[in-house]
Amino acid sequence: MSEAAGPAPAFTKDRPFPAKLTENRLLNRPGSAKETRHFVVDLRGSGLAYKAGDSLGVFPANAPAEVAEILERLGATGEELVSPAVLRTPTPLPLRAVLTDKLALSKPTRRALEVIAAKATNAAERERLASLLAPETKDDLPAWLEEREFVDLLAEFPSARFTPQEFVDLLRKLMPRLYSIASSSRVYPEEIHLTVAVVRYETNGRARGGVCSTFLGERADIGTTPVPVFVSDSHFGPPEDGARDCIMIGPGTGIAPFRAFLQDRVAAGARGRNWLFFGDQRRATDFLYEEEWQGYLASGVLTRMDTAFSRDQEAKIYVQDRMRENAAEFWAWLKGGAHVCVCGDAKRMAKDVDAALHAIIAEQGGMAPELAAEYVKQLKKEKRYQRDVY
Repeated sequence: MSEAAGPAPAFTKDRPFPAKLTENRLLNRPGSAKETRHFVVDLRGSGLAYKAGDSLGVFPANAPAEVAEILERLGATGEELVSPAVLRTPTPLPLRAVLTDKLALSKPTRRALEVIAAKATNAAERERLASLLAPETKDDLPAWLEEREFVDLLAEFPSARFTPQEFVDLLRKLMPRLYSIASSSRVYPEEIHLTVAVVRYETNGRARGGVCSTFLGERADIGTTPVPVFVSDSHFGPPEDGARDCIMIGPGTGIAPFRAFLQDRVAAGARGRNWLFFGDQRRATDFLYEEEWQGYLASGVLTRMDTAFSRDQEAKIYVQDRMRENAAEFWAWLKGGAHVCVCGDAKRMAKDVDAALHAIIAEQGGMAPELAAEYVKQLKKEKRYQRDVY
């Protein structure tokens, strides 16, 4: 008698689950300068589990138009078989498939430009490449490359001819993007919600888009297009003790995990108070999930909500300004054992919020800056100050 087969291995980063989208909804209202979308990802049949604070990894596909232009400039059909070194695949794969969802078409490197310089046959192109790669212009090259993707280099230096294999060996792997999960598995065990800012910009005279945000926003058809996903476990999460208060600071798409936190705390019957700080550009167009927050406020689940809409008045106001305005109460919550959770932009917002936190503790607690810094260190040690920043 043969042994019963064991359970199939779980879906992971190395073996993502081919999920489908069941919802793609614009959150901003007409007139907004932003495009923030709410996605629902169907997990049925995956066996994937998640908790509030986790992230969802999404493997995107590149834009077909960009792939088509690269193939045209290479003089390739897309059916050529290639074995990109970075993929370590046991068997060769068709070029079009590799360019579509295996390799990154952006962020060319100095090494790629050096290879192009070695292959260029046109005198004017060779002269320009020599100038770009000259030691005296070394500091200028990163900014020049930042404006370009690989398709630009093929267009600007057409005399450099590549075989499909030579070209793919210049490219890096297309990596998954991580998005904070905006739902609680206690409420939605078989789906995951995401709050995604669709990135659009222009460089070097070309319209560009964030690879994953435009994949989800434009190219993943509801119910049909496979969206390869995996759950990324996180240290970030609401207080384990439901009696603890929770202060949540999440401007823009940083609001995502706090939607999950509130759903989770309500479903778990947590008795601790909840205080939310949210900011964006304009209240009329960018108040993400406004109806949900108003509902939570009306029911008492959300004790307080302080908003900062930066462009609704002459002087810009941000979440850290609202923290300082409410310093006394913020300090009272902290002294009472509240957790502080921050999500969003790492470059500016998280630093400004951290500075505001230190200042509030120093001022309200009557502490010297060094003691306030020690207090913050202790908050981190106790996992009462957590950040999910990117």
